[in-house]
Amino acid sequence: MYSLTVRDHVMIAHSFNGQIFGPAQKLHGATYIVDVTFKRPDLDQDDLIVDIGLASQTLSEVLSDINMQNLDEVEEFKGRNTTTEFMARVIFDRMAASIEADQLGETGKGLTAMSVTLHESHIAWASYEGSL
Repeated sequence: MYSLTVRDHVMIAHSFNGQIFGPAQKLHGATYIVDVTFKRPDLDQDDLIVDIGLASQTLSEVLSDINMQNLDEVEEFKGRNTTTEFMARVIFDRMAASIEADQLGETGKGLTAMSVTLHESHIAWASYEGSL
C-alpha cells in the first residue's frame, strides 16, 4: 500500500462537558497540527498517489471552516465534546466529501483509504482512519 501525507494546522477554542475533563471544562485554546494520509494500492499513470498540491489546498480549505473559531459556538457541534478524537473524524468526513466531489482531480479517484491525525502536543495525538 502506498501512502502520502500532507500537513497543515488549525487554531480553535473550545470547552468540554464532564468531570473527566477537569480544568479543560473551561474555555481554552488549541493549535492542532493536522496530518492527512492518503492511501492506494497502486500508483497512477503518472506514478503518483495523489496530486500533493491539490491535497494540500483541499486540506487548507477544509480547515478554514473551523480555523480561529470557538467550536462551542458552531451549531453542528452543539451538545458534543469537540475532543481531538471527535475532530479527527470531522476532518476525515469533510476530506472524504471533497474527494467524492473530485477536488483531488483524477488522482483522487484511485484512493482507497485515508487517515487524519490531529497532534495536540508533541506527546499526544489522535487519529481516525477509514476506507474511501
